[in-house]
Amino acid sequence: MSLEGRTDRTKFRKQILKPLIDAGWLEMTVPDKPTSSKQKYRLTEKGRNLLVELEKPEE
Repeated sequence: MSLEGRTDRTKFRKQILKPLIDAGWLEMTVPDKPTSSKQKYRLTEKGRNLLVELEKPEE
């Protein structure tokens, strides 16, 4: 949130995290408790592949 300059967690979750999760690029570490204070997010295999593609130099 701090990288994006956001302060509202609910809006951040709905506008930033949910689309990334829906696209399959991120996953929750505690999926049954999305608002848990212990909640973290990690890249999925699809997300890691996307990063590799984005980091490739253009030809």
